[in-house]
Amino acid sequence: MTALLAIDQGTTSTRAIVFDRQGRKRGVSQQELPQSYPQPGWVEHDAQRIWQDTLACVKGALADAKLSARDIAAIGITNQRETTVLWERASGRPIHPAIVWQDRRTSDFCKQHESRSNWLSDKTGLLLDPYFSATKIAWILDQVPGARARAEAGELAFGTIDSWLLWNLSGGKLHATDATNASRTALFNIRTQDWDEELLSFFKVPRALLPEVRDSAADYGSTAPELFGGAIRIGGIAGDQQAATVGQACFSPGMIKSTYGTGCFMVLNTGGDFVRSRNRLLSTVAYRLDGKTTYALEGAIFVAGAAVQWLRDAVQLIRGAAETEALARSITDTQGVYLVPAFTGLGAPYWDPQARGAVLGLTRDSGIAHIVRAALESVCYQTRDLMNAMAQDSIVPTELRVDGGMVVNDWLTQFLSDMLKIPVIRPQTVETTALGAAFLAGLQAGVYQSLEEISALWGVERRFAPGLDAGKADQLYAGWLDAVQRVKCS
Repeated sequence: MTALLAIDQGTTSTRAIVFDRQGRKRGVSQQELPQSYPQPGWVEHDAQRIWQDTLACVKGALADAKLSARDIAAIGITNQRETTVLWERASGRPIHPAIVWQDRRTSDFCKQHESRSNWLSDKTGLLLDPYFSATKIAWILDQVPGARARAEAGELAFGTIDSWLLWNLSGGKLHATDATNASRTALFNIRTQDWDEELLSFFKVPRALLPEVRDSAADYGSTAPELFGGAIRIGGIAGDQQAATVGQACFSPGMIKSTYGTGCFMVLNTGGDFVRSRNRLLSTVAYRLDGKTTYALEGAIFVAGAAVQWLRDAVQLIRGAAETEALARSITDTQGVYLVPAFTGLGAPYWDPQARGAVLGLTRDSGIAHIVRAALESVCYQTRDLMNAMAQDSIVPTELRVDGGMVVNDWLTQFLSDMLKIPVIRPQTVETTALGAAFLAGLQAGVYQSLEEISALWGVERRFAPGLDAGKADQLYAGWLDAVQRVKCS
């Protein structure tokens, strides 16, 4: 059996999945990843914990598949993007906890320099927002004693989580990233496909910190032999949403997918064209293969599955995500209850880092089911926000391919179709983020010869068609827009 292994390091969990050549899952191992919140709006991870969990998951997935290192053609890595790690090159020790993409500690800097946003967007396709890596890097350099001098001397390394894992997997031999992850730092010029000296100067980030940028399917060396009982080549890296775009076989301009994990991210393939958004969406690198860049428009929602996690862990209204579908079906509607999950601000198309979450419209009759259903509905309303912005920027999609843990919920996926008024397609493999990383590694290893060959492996599990009266959908969405206005700060 030709096997590929994907490392999928996400915001709330770390997974490793073994796939066969047809993209079928053969082995899996997963560990939940805790987050820490040292101050309001701050979100951190333990980078060493991420590495140790990755080691354990790769070993667990191999054991589950009953395979050894020599059976794996290549490893692909996909990761939570923008999350920032700085470490010592000599020891491999992080100098500060990883600052997570959701973190808002640099909001004041971004507000002070908002006049530079168009300049930055023209180079990077991004907005000046705490979401991206550049301000996180600068914050660590300014706050950790001696860090800036050590960075300028070449003693420190920066990486998003893919680079951090690659460094450790290679035994400290390789400091690299791919174009998709580089494109999320706000330091990488996606027109020239290189780190940009003007951006580095603006954010005061020394170039000596930065990894080499390679294609999404490329030679990333191999794992240190002692880690898994033999060296395994590493052939692919992509940020999670770009990997899901590959896993969903969205290879033609106009194809669109949306992934529902901790957050929700909609990506529209725009081909070889760098399309500037007029509606505060992001222009980004979808993937880079054989030196050729494919671009995309992206809408980012900070909280999707994280709202369900909040229901479970913070307010303890549910014991697990599996309960949400039955609770949503148990009532005919929310009776006007809306949950706006702006726990770490609002993402696209609002980009309001100061907004905070709220539950609105509560009455004496409101109960757990109303709040839970409102949380699920909020994901669909936010997706419509993104779809509306994309339609104004580019083309009106005729269908949406979806993936991620949330879309196993049939009620949510049907309500999503109702709200968007287009068919929503759930693929046979909803683990498309990991699958995309495996596909990229397979391209580099020669398991696949082309994107067309990969596209032929994609299949439909279920198609959801709109069933709600269009007028009713518009009425519900109008209530959402009103609720958002009540929590916005800018």
